[in-house]
Amino acid sequence: MSRIGRQPVPVPAGVDVQIDGNRVRVKGPKGQLERELHRDMVVKYEGGQLLVERPSDNKQHKSLHGLTRTLVNNMVVGVTAGFQKNLELVGVGYRASKQGNKLVLAMGYSHPVEIEPEAGLEIEVPAPARISVKGIDKEKVGALAAFIRAVREPEPYKGKGIRYEGEKVRRKVGKAGGKGKK
Repeated sequence: MSRIGRQPVPVPAGVDVQIDGNRVRVKGPKGQLERELHRDMVVKYEGGQLLVERPSDNKQHKSLHGLTRTLVNNMVVGVTAGFQKNLELVGVGYRASKQGNKLVLAMGYSHPVEIEPEAGLEIEVPAPARISVKGIDKEKVGALAAFIRAVREPEPYKGKGIRYEGEKVRRKVGKAGGKGKK
């Protein structure tokens, strides 16, 4: 049996869960999330916790078991604590700022890059070289952070670009295999 799938998802006080067939709604202090799960997976609410069960031990059901439990857990965590992804800008002249709700990036292009988050997501710029993406839906937070990172991905020679906080960029040796001056 799936080690992750068989773990119950604790539902904290103040969180309301509604299960309608294979549709799960979770409402908490930060907002409401709704997700359609795979039709074969069974989600039950018993004793203040959610349990995910699978109908058989075939390979697809085993794969979906852990996935379904993780999706439901991310919904519960999202409406209670929320999710956050931090990005760093590395490079001379690379800056981030906010104009209203929009994120404006100066990344060495001939024009500033403007990114407007969709509803339910929030972008903060605590410093000109740092960006923070917050929201209750883990999937959307990660997608927006990846979209921002794709504006100028870290390059392998000098390491300049937008990277996740704590991300290690594998560096390459420059011309002529690193002989001579650096």
